[in-house]
Amino acid sequence: MKVLTAAEMRAADRRTMDAGIPSLVLMENAGVRVVEYLERHFAPLSEQRIVILCGKGNNGGDGLVIARQLHTRVRPRSLDVILTEDPPEHLVMLEACGCPYRGAILPEMRAASIVIDALLGTGLNGVPREPYLSLIDEINHGFPAASIVAVDIPSGMSSDDARTGWRHVVAHHTITFTAPQPAHVLEPNASACGRLHIAAIGTRDELCESDLNLAAPADFSHLFAKRTSTSHKGDFGHVLVVGGAAGKTGAASMTGLAALRAGAGLVTVASSGSMPVPELMTEPLGAWEQMKNIFAGKTMLAIGPGIGTEPAMVDLVRRAVKESELPVVVDADGLNALCGWTLPRRAGLILTPHPGEMSRLSGLTTAQVQGDRAGIARSYAVKHGLTLVLKGRNTLTALPDGQVWVNPTGGPAMATGGSGDILTGLIAGLVAQFPNDAPSAVLAAVWLHGRSGDLAAARLGEKSVIATDLIHSLPAAMEECARLRNEQ
Repeated sequence: MKVLTAAEMRAADRRTMDAGIPSLVLMENAGVRVVEYLERHFAPLSEQRIVILCGKGNNGGDGLVIARQLHTRVRPRSLDVILTEDPPEHLVMLEACGCPYRGAILPEMRAASIVIDALLGTGLNGVPREPYLSLIDEINHGFPAASIVAVDIPSGMSSDDARTGWRHVVAHHTITFTAPQPAHVLEPNASACGRLHIAAIGTRDELCESDLNLAAPADFSHLFAKRTSTSHKGDFGHVLVVGGAAGKTGAASMTGLAALRAGAGLVTVASSGSMPVPELMTEPLGAWEQMKNIFAGKTMLAIGPGIGTEPAMVDLVRRAVKESELPVVVDADGLNALCGWTLPRRAGLILTPHPGEMSRLSGLTTAQVQGDRAGIARSYAVKHGLTLVLKGRNTLTALPDGQVWVNPTGGPAMATGGSGDILTGLIAGLVAQFPNDAPSAVLAAVWLHGRSGDLAAARLGEKSVIATDLIHSLPAAMEECARLRNEQ
């Protein structure tokens, strides 16, 4: 699914109208989709006390459609419509159906159970002026028992950015239309949107153009087709994991185990100690000249987890990246070995930094990285011709062609040592199986990593999850993707 800026959304709307669907119909469809959402999540809707705050533009028009639909179809326990200024054309239809409206919030409205924010949409540029700024504060603080439902985007929020530098509505639910905007999917704005629902109102997917995307199983479910009855381990790749210096063998072990669980046929781990997993083959960890022969016969390399920063290991990482022809995913201290070094432009290179590592790779501060995660990930991937997985909340995958994918899965339960090693193993295991579709394999690995964390948190609680719990939850996450493929 494409993630559209405000300008890209306007262009998609224009294409839709040029194709024959007028704006009045799009707005009516939007209002109906919101009411349908309310009916699903706040049943019985007829028992709710609802306040709708409408601005003057298209967002306010959506709010008036919602009000008319509620008044004529649902008849909630109470329905109060607040208009700001210069009411839009949908007011005529609201009046025609007999729904009353007001110009100010009255004390008796404070007991509302649902407040619908239809004040300001995605076209806002800069700090909201009055009366909107005061009404934003009213929505946030004036309805203590209400669920806040934002139409399109929380009012006051900058739709094209991850962060808004002024006050905006903090919603429990946001219903947007056709496609999400950057603020819906990038933190910290995404958290202020609450539960996000994307509703179709008539725009075809091909009319949406953007280089930012929201990852979903439909993008990679083709990787989870049922294996043939004649399959054997040689069909699914041989991963080589290089890492696990003294005292850190667990990191390499987790990477290898994750690659196996992701479906790789064979996994060899080169480390300084024995592996506690009997299915993992082993080699000793050493300098490049001692190890380069073990790269033969492998289909995928994962290097860095627990490898340390000794000069011999730094040289090993650099030589492996430069001289090996294998697709390679680099993580942890492997990334530190690449800092200050000229990266070779070569096929199949995947880097998986967290924001601090991205700072060291790019020469930017961590604050700069976090302030423009998508832009920095994209520019780095394009400049170096590689795939960059920028970890964090809503992990980003940037491809060499400039496309960036936002991952919606995962949460705070994954803030535990070793979770990055698991991701490296998942990437290695999936790319080893699908070397001709590596972008889809990386997207799948990132999504499955987060989804496994979600499932583990549901089972164990977010504070008790450890990295290997992700591996235990992986089969269920993979089964979700397989089910989707079977349904297609």
